[in-house]
Amino acid sequence: MLDIAIVEGVRTPFAKAFGALASVPAQELGRLAARAVLQRAELPPHQVDQVIFGNVALPADAANIGRVIALLAGIPQDRSAHTVQRNCASGMEAITTAAQLIQLGEARTILAGGVESMSRIPLLYNAEATALYLQLSRAKGWWSRLRTLLRFRPRHFRPVSGIQLGLTDPVCGLIMGKTAEILAQDFGISRQEQDEFALESHRRACAAQQRCDLAGEIAPVPAEVAGKEVKQDAGPRADQTLEALAKLKPFFQDGGTVTVGNSCPLTDGAAAVVVMPGEAARAEGRQPLGYLQAFAYAGCDPSRMGLGPIFATNKLLEKTGLSFKDIDLIELNEAFAAQVIANERAFASDRFAQEQLGRTTALGTLDRARLNVNGGAIALGHPVGATGTRLVITLLRELKRRGLRRGLATLCVGGGQGAALLLESVAPSAAVTKR
Repeated sequence: MLDIAIVEGVRTPFAKAFGALASVPAQELGRLAARAVLQRAELPPHQVDQVIFGNVALPADAANIGRVIALLAGIPQDRSAHTVQRNCASGMEAITTAAQLIQLGEARTILAGGVESMSRIPLLYNAEATALYLQLSRAKGWWSRLRTLLRFRPRHFRPVSGIQLGLTDPVCGLIMGKTAEILAQDFGISRQEQDEFALESHRRACAAQQRCDLAGEIAPVPAEVAGKEVKQDAGPRADQTLEALAKLKPFFQDGGTVTVGNSCPLTDGAAAVVVMPGEAARAEGRQPLGYLQAFAYAGCDPSRMGLGPIFATNKLLEKTGLSFKDIDLIELNEAFAAQVIANERAFASDRFAQEQLGRTTALGTLDRARLNVNGGAIALGHPVGATGTRLVITLLRELKRRGLRRGLATLCVGGGQGAALLLESVAPSAAVTKR
């Protein structure tokens, strides 16, 4: 087992794309999260050795956004920083990369996290229009420019959605929502089941907000940055009902069951953690949020990418020698209700275990009493580069709040992958003593 301390973790509020945080660039969201976690950890910027941030849609004006965030956050310029990208697992990739660098002795204290501004993913021109604009820029003289302008047609001014391109798998050709439809068909998941799951996500998230359980992990975005102070997640809806969800039309497939209501929304937000060797954190007298003990990534069919969690979790349990019964709480990202329910059924299926995992018996039961207890991405949102880090922060805080020890953070990854992290709320030596 690893002994990597997650010293502290903070995130911004999550807001639906084109909403409260739409005007805030990704690098600014990242800066806010980075500064907040350093302040909460009482860690001066000069004590940070490296910075690693996950990001999916890299802004054109902030190449290597990890480095941009580091400098904006006041990290000394002689410290290195880089950006990682594993689609929805980018925020986890930042943390596990930090763990690997610490193991290699390349760094002692690392600022890691993830960020996404889905509001600011640009609209694009198609290739034909791009060629005409290039020709126009090279034209010499008014007659040459006029001839080029006369070649433009209405189709050249129809933008291409960068978000839609990014959410469409280039190998299987399917947008992510369509892969959820496939899982709904494979596992016989009804529209009502998906809507009921979505409603429960909102109910749990709203209850967590009322208890202030999520407030402790959030650093507000000030008015001078966003135009109006944003203090909590904008997605959870206390007035959500099954009747309202049932009125929504299928979004990805005619006659389908996946809607915008039982899917996660496009979201803006950032999250950051401070990572260091567990031994070093304890020597400094720190009380970390918890510890990263193991992690695993796994591949699967891109057209059924939503099953990534079961493949990664199986690999993680094989790696650690643990069983699913050893896990106290689970954070499984809610990209789609159909995807989570499909994992529930796959986890509990002997047949799936035998045919897909090489096991004789099912992996275990995804008990909803210990799954996403404060709601998930359907309500809270899914800023794709940041969610992996958010899952770690939320899970470790909830383990401590409940006096529990071990948690699993897992998610599916566009392109056909899964990620799974084993987290513990107490130091490894203390856990051994408890056992």
